[in-house]
Amino acid sequence: MDQASRIIAGWSGASRLISQERIAVGAWKKAVGARLAGRTRALKLVRETLVIEVEDQVWRENLWSLRRHILKNLENAIGAGIVLDLEFRVMPPRRQPARESASSSGAGLFDEAEAIADPGLRRIYKASRRRETA
Repeated sequence: MDQASRIIAGWSGASRLISQERIAVGAWKKAVGARLAGRTRALKLVRETLVIEVEDQVWRENLWSLRRHILKNLENAIGAGIVLDLEFRVMPPRRQPARESASSSGAGLFDEAEAIADPGLRRIYKASRRRETA
């Protein structure tokens, strides 16, 4: 049985409903497998070239050597003539969630509690300030 993506790609009225770019990008996971698709991302189809984001230069070089095999898998999944070439781009590094550091919270600046000479009162003052800002 033919895959739905191949049938849709060959259907003459499909261009009004689904673009060839969506078909090609959607077929990327099928062509390379879930494991490899987890490390890459199909971005867009430029003419007949599918643009793929990869994690780093090593992935780019390794996938470039597998390019013909991947193109054959894409052809089997969506049919001939849609994707004729692949372009691998190193994706910009993803930003991790920022954590508040001591310098950004103002602790690195002058703390008015340090002006309190008595260590017991200073500790009580800091504890009450922490309760108020929490």
